[in-house]
Order: sequence, then C-alpha cells, then structure tokens
Amino acid sequence: MLAGAIYTLCALTAALCAWMLLHAYTRSRYRLLLWGGLCFVGLTLNNILLVVDKLLVPYIDLYSWRLTLALASLLVLLYGLVWDSE
Repeated sequence: MLAGAIYTLCALTAALCAWMLLHAYTRSRYRLLLWGGLCFVGLTLNNILLVVDKLLVPYIDLYSWRLTLALASLLVLLYGLVWDSE
C-alpha cells in the first residue's frame, strides 16, 4: 500500500514538473524548457507505467517497456542539450 502511494506521488511530481516547464516555455519560448518539459512528460508516462506494472497488473512484466520509455525521454533531453543549444 505504501509503495503504491510513493509511485503515485512520483508520477504526480513528474507531471507537475512537466507542466511547469512547458508552461514556462509557452511564455518565454526558451527551447531548453521545451526539451526538459518533453523529457518530464515521458518520465511521467514512465511512472504511470510503473504504477500499472507493480500494482494493477503484477503478473505482466513491463520492465523493458518502462526502460525503453525512460531512455526515449532522456534522449529527448540529451538532443535538446547538445544540438539545440544557443
């Protein structure tokens, strides 16, 4: 029960970070905020997938899907840091 609360709080925290970064991007148009926001959108989806994996369907292993989603999210941020710098 405690693990489910922690997983849910992590997903909510990542969603809040994504919202704040994307909201700041819409106001300032600073592209690094966009890449950070998109990364946190992916990390939010990763945390939601963790909740589904561990709590809702524990008999199905979604570990490789979670790792793939986390890698894709971090690659989006890496792209923004390396190729879209000012």
